[in-house]
Amino acid sequence: MRGRKVFYPIGWDDNGLATERRVQNYYHVRCDPTLPYDPEFSPPASNGGEQQPISRRNFIELCHRLTDLDEQAFEEAWRRLGLSVDWSTMYRTVDDSSRAISQRAFLRNVARGEAYLAEAPSLWDVTFQTAVAQAEVEDREVAGSTHTIAFRRLDGEPVPVVTTRPELLPACVALVAHPGDERYAALTGTTVRSPLFGVEVPVLAHHLADPAKGTGIAMVCTFGDSNDVTWWRDLRLPARPVLGRDGRLLASPPAAITSRPGRIAYRQLAGDTAQAARKRIAAMLRASGDLLSGPDPVRHAVNFYEKGTQPLEIVTTRQWYIRNGAHDERLRAALLARGEQLGWHPPHMRVRYENWVNGLAGDWLISRQRFFGVPIPVWYPVDDAGRLRYEAPILPADGALPVDPAADTPPGYTADQRGRPGGFAGDPDVMDTWTTSSLTPQLAARWTLDGDLLDQVYPMDLRPQAHEIIRTWLFYTMLRSHLERGVLPWRHAGISGWVLDPDRKKMSKSVGNVVTPMDSLRKYGSDAVRYWAAGGRLGADVTFDPAQLRVGRRLAIKILNASRFVLGLAPPDGNRGDQGGGRASTGHGPVTEEPGRRPPGGSGPWGPGACPRGGGVLSRASTVNEPLDVAMLERLAGVIGQCTRALDDYDHTGALAAAEEFFWFFCDDYLELVKGRAYGERGEGPGASARDALRLALAVILRLFAPFLPFVTEEVWSWWQDGSVHTAAWPAPDEVAPARAAPPTGEPLGTPLAAASLAAASGAIAAIRGAKSGARVSMRAPVRTLVVTAQRDHLDAVLAVLPDVQAAGRVERTELRPGDQDEPAYQVTL
Repeated sequence: MRGRKVFYPIGWDDNGLATERRVQNYYHVRCDPTLPYDPEFSPPASNGGEQQPISRRNFIELCHRLTDLDEQAFEEAWRRLGLSVDWSTMYRTVDDSSRAISQRAFLRNVARGEAYLAEAPSLWDVTFQTAVAQAEVEDREVAGSTHTIAFRRLDGEPVPVVTTRPELLPACVALVAHPGDERYAALTGTTVRSPLFGVEVPVLAHHLADPAKGTGIAMVCTFGDSNDVTWWRDLRLPARPVLGRDGRLLASPPAAITSRPGRIAYRQLAGDTAQAARKRIAAMLRASGDLLSGPDPVRHAVNFYEKGTQPLEIVTTRQWYIRNGAHDERLRAALLARGEQLGWHPPHMRVRYENWVNGLAGDWLISRQRFFGVPIPVWYPVDDAGRLRYEAPILPADGALPVDPAADTPPGYTADQRGRPGGFAGDPDVMDTWTTSSLTPQLAARWTLDGDLLDQVYPMDLRPQAHEIIRTWLFYTMLRSHLERGVLPWRHAGISGWVLDPDRKKMSKSVGNVVTPMDSLRKYGSDAVRYWAAGGRLGADVTFDPAQLRVGRRLAIKILNASRFVLGLAPPDGNRGDQGGGRASTGHGPVTEEPGRRPPGGSGPWGPGACPRGGGVLSRASTVNEPLDVAMLERLAGVIGQCTRALDDYDHTGALAAAEEFFWFFCDDYLELVKGRAYGERGEGPGASARDALRLALAVILRLFAPFLPFVTEEVWSWWQDGSVHTAAWPAPDEVAPARAAPPTGEPLGTPLAAASLAAASGAIAAIRGAKSGARVSMRAPVRTLVVTAQRDHLDAVLAVLPDVQAAGRVERTELRPGDQDEPAYQVTL
């Protein structure tokens, strides 16, 4: 509407754990990559008690099948809502193009040294059997218990240590105290023995030890939490892992447990889950006299994968990472500078980004031990002893992308060499779904695949997204753009809140309070749903409120009815204008009280030819000369300025509110005041002024509402204009007030008397309506006397519009009395 070509793509994010879990529950299957592909496989008709194991390829085929079905439903909802994307640009994160782009970007990261393979402690979800990144972790408060256990100095003196994870005692590698804690100054640098297992561990100093927590000295285990990882790295401690990827204690004890009693004690724990081992070792400590107190109940924050149900463990695994500034101060500073360059809407959301960047604890772990996603495009040579040479990865040729190392053969090898000495092995992992989603600008513009499209649209203008994925989608996209192109991916970020249920609680499938959109779209209409959604300001949560949907529906119907009245009036002579251009009308409006009835040129409540196409937008030569008409248009010019500034400032809610406030004044006051004159009751001159003003205002109102209520505005526009309202020019203030330019503030235009006359007319007609309503008489009932008592300037304003007030209120006699009060007083005699 402002004369620009807009690139507005649409894509579906298919891959990831959420899709896999949905497929498992929907088809009652689970992936077992050791099984062969079955081309005749059909999913079971019912659950039957447990999920049927199927091959990786069969599982991926089901993922594609289900996402196809889901996306059809999503597309139907978005189209019904009127999302103005370009559907010809549609892409999926697992289609061939997206996989090729994602793999190509990853290989370029590898070539520049930004992506690397490392064996290190990783956050691990024991349910999904995969590593997860820091950005996918959330703290949940859970019930636990503290145990005070006794380590022993070499002289037998106890050293009390408080822990919530006594099951990790066999993985203990040190005790740490704060360097300023005088209680442990003499102990630092010595060794103590662990209870039950008799392993000597050093007592060391580290600034992260909290003197106020527990007894002030902490147990370092490999690995219980992120502090353990930090201490292990900073103090160069050995690793003695005891937890496996399944969340159970390993069958064999760490090599450091050498005593026979210690190894016997460990055998009692081997194979237990962490929770079971916790209870068992507490009993063992109590029996040995090393449990000084506890277990004592406590509630504390524990790390969970955002989609998981069990606490995360830290397990040493080999994973792919992308450098993100966690260990590189120059990169961190550059990413913080990018955040300063970005236009944040609302501005305070930038703090969340900065807090995330400053709080990064490790590089971005991008590999996942799952199946449905973009494969990591790497193979590894297998040496003659059958060991994988991870230090010498085999990379595909660029022209071969996309590849699947689990099925494809690397260059220089044959398929029968897979998994054999002297042959190769494919990397079994897929990329984290954010690794692909961090490239959405590139995916949408088909980077490296579609000529110079990316150069035409990059950096893009706006990223719309919710606040909780600033740390993932926004940050990762900023990171990839900075690494690849050295620029921001977009100039602005519009950050939305959540939709809450009617009780202002976050919607959740597990809670059962999710409201799906299609029912609301069918019941209230698309414009009503859009009206409710547009009431949610950027950065703020919005409550799902059927009452607001009803308000939106009422507004859409009122636009139809008010437009029928305006366009049903005889059009002024010589005012055939064309506000057209663009595509033809869709003709799809909301359901109304008179479904299927359209005004242009047919039989209906308006009569044949009552609303001639092209007859509504007035030329500048048209004369609007009645004071009330001039004042209304001058107020509308100010509203145009308000709406334009609000949208320029990414305040869609403010723009809608300004347009809506004017529209209800236009319907409730102005239309009622000029109705008789528009019908010609005061002669052709005053009548033509009213009709000109009404059509000018309607042409503007429809365009102001078009971004919010696209269907009803398109419907009405099609009654009297060529082309689409959505490609018509956005209104300018001088369109309705050509004699004076709009001031930069966007305040109402015109003389003080004109603005005052509008307020005076509204006040008088409101008083008359109130009196008739209070007396329970028809609004068409006559008023014998209207007495207005006010200061002289207000009486002058009333006098300027008195004929319209008297006609609209059916006032037989009006008396204007000077008075000193600040507010005018109205006395209505029926």
